[in-house]
Amino acid sequence: MPILSLPPDARPREKLLARGAAALSDAELLALLLRTGIAGKGVLTLAQELLERFGGITGLLQTGPDDLKRVKGLGGSAKRAELIAVLELARRAMAGRLRERQVFQSPGEVQHYLQLQLAGRGHEVFAVLFLDSQHRLLAFEELFRGTLTQTSVYPREVLLRALHHQAAAVVLAHNHPSGNVSPSKADETLTQSLRAALALVDIRVLDHLIVAPGAWTSLAERGLM
Repeated sequence: MPILSLPPDARPREKLLARGAAALSDAELLALLLRTGIAGKGVLTLAQELLERFGGITGLLQTGPDDLKRVKGLGGSAKRAELIAVLELARRAMAGRLRERQVFQSPGEVQHYLQLQLAGRGHEVFAVLFLDSQHRLLAFEELFRGTLTQTSVYPREVLLRALHHQAAAVVLAHNHPSGNVSPSKADETLTQSLRAALALVDIRVLDHLIVAPGAWTSLAERGLM
């Protein structure tokens, strides 16, 4: 149904201004970003189809630009740019919170932050959260790309970046584009190799998280650290 055919108090923009953003559904909020639909499909319908296709707001935010480009109705750069901008704002907001408090006081935020950063990638990315002595975020860096093995992730490079940030601890992270977040033997071996290298300079590896759209796992919680 076209938005203009709705009663004024049911239109997303008017509803938001009158009742606040919390009163809107996910589809209505997304429709405000998209602004217009496409031929034969109103913006609310387009928004709902996007949410269903990508698994809700969380899945949509974890979607990469290339996936959005293939969606009919998002072929133009303006709509894609706005969605990507919202994603970046969410990342920065989460990073700000992680800098203000101990990372493991808010494990859910760490999980969501890493999913926003990595889960939508079509290739494997290895990244590190560098933490201070109070386990607050100092920096997040993507260090390696491609198929991750003990030989493609260099402990020396991780060590140098940790020293650069004067980190007291780190959280390792990478994505599994396949969607299966079960750690492989290579993941376990890599974790132990990095733990040993960083222990030489008294930097702790607190966890190694594996993320995918809608899923994640912690090697520490599995007793693999």
